Amino acid sequence: MEMVVFSGIQASGKSTLFRQRFVETHLRINLDMLRTRHRERLLVDACLRAKQPFVVENTNLTPVERARYLEPARAARFRMVGYRFQIDLETALQRNARRGGHPPVPDQAVRAAQRQRVPPTWAEGFDALFDVWSEAGNFRIVEVAHAE
Repeated sequence: MEMVVFSGIQASGKSTLFRQRFVETHLRINLDMLRTRHRERLLVDACLRAKQPFVVENTNLTPVERARYLEPARAARFRMVGYRFQIDLETALQRNARRGGHPPVPDQAVRAAQRQRVPPTWAEGFDALFDVWSEAGNFRIVEVAHAE
């Protein structure tokens, strides 16, 4: 039983990593698709009750935002894994402008996300943390040492 929480600004590679690494094994929880926190909460609760592995593929920029998933997952005895997407703002803005499949996020929203971002830490209760860099659809993923 595993819950994965992605944390990163828009256009940092979260959806691509989900498709490459988790689509066959984990259910995708994405607020853009579900549209409301109520629907999201229902689906998270269903995953926890059914012991279904899932990935929360939202920006999840702050500890408060991530706590809404971590607390119930901890209570359900899920392994909690965090992925911290590393990207510089200019690269994210360039990728965002080239997005296919849906309109780009306004630049000011990407800039605001970068200012708000507080990367996940061990203190939040994760069982594993990884840093992720993405270039041309290829990922470099490095486990974060627990001594951080």
